[in-house]
Amino acid sequence: MKRPLAYITAAWSDDPCEATEQAAKYCRAVYEAGFSPICPTLYQPLFLNDAVPEEHKSGIDMGRDLLRRSHVLVVCGSISTESMKNDVAVAQRLGITATTLDGILTVKRQGRR
Repeated sequence: MKRPLAYITAAWSDDPCEATEQAAKYCRAVYEAGFSPICPTLYQPLFLNDAVPEEHKSGIDMGRDLLRRSHVLVVCGSISTESMKNDVAVAQRLGITATTLDGILTVKRQGRR
């Protein structure tokens, strides 16, 4: 079964270990809901230095490209940041459905009747 791509956005922690843990948890939930999660927060810190302006911009550009290829944007968590709002705006402009993790999980539960 081919899984649709789901781009994950959230208010990531400033602590890299905590952000990775959060991202992995969200990705697992999205995977279990039937999607292929895309989450740059999980892998970009492995090769990009966010403190270098050019690499920071490259990270944003790569993330936007991955969002463009996705079928859905999944907004995770209860806090909203400017970065998340930008992701939602890009998705809306491109006609990509934006939903919450709770929304995806609710739909999945209803399908199990």
